[in-house]
Amino acid sequence: MNAEPAQTTELNLPQAFLLLATNDTTGKPEVPVYALRTTLAGAILAELDLIGAVELQGKHVVATDTSPATSLQRELDIIRGKSRPHSPKRWVSMLEGRAEVQRVYEGLESLGIVEQVGEKHLGAFRTVRYPEKDHAPEAALRKRIEAALSGPHSDLELPDTTVPIDASVTGTPQSGTPVAAAGPGAPDARTIVLIALLQAAGLLGKLFPAADLTKADELAKDYWPARAVEDELRMIRLAEQEAATL
Repeated sequence: MNAEPAQTTELNLPQAFLLLATNDTTGKPEVPVYALRTTLAGAILAELDLIGAVELQGKHVVATDTSPATSLQRELDIIRGKSRPHSPKRWVSMLEGRAEVQRVYEGLESLGIVEQVGEKHLGAFRTVRYPEKDHAPEAALRKRIEAALSGPHSDLELPDTTVPIDASVTGTPQSGTPVAAAGPGAPDARTIVLIALLQAAGLLGKLFPAADLTKADELAKDYWPARAVEDELRMIRLAEQEAATL
């Protein structure tokens, strides 16, 4: 896997996604709140998958036997503590919420990347925003993503690493984890996964309007956390449409 720039090594996928999904000046989300929360939950799963803490076995997310250091230990413990496994979409719905978003913003604030700004209403805080304080980490993320999107489509891939999990027991294939594409200058796995998450949230085209998003569409469909985000967002939108017709 390619070495990551020093500016972004401290950012996990939830932090990177939230930073890109937040307006630099206003500190407000660039997507609807439900899309922000849902995709952040997918980013949590993607980060845990990327570091080898969880994996997809058949249709279920399971914790592995490894114990990598992670700032998402709370979320990993929740997955480990469940008596039965759940699907990726179910985990997205269970992990999405205001509290998760708040925790990630607070992590970015502790790193000095964003600052908390409260709007007062009748003397009490009503709305909290997180405008950018240090643009360097986001600039580095954007540079990596732009380089990946402008490169050959063959470099921007989630390789087909599907292999059987002890087929004698389950007979069910396991979806692979993305790995860095081969070749000099090829995007690393973390950048590829971030692109898939941004596309699933409907944010990639807004952030990078000149990019060819054809390959990004394929990424979002092929990578299981991004696919879970898309499925959950589709259900939320359908529920809203049905509610509007009542």
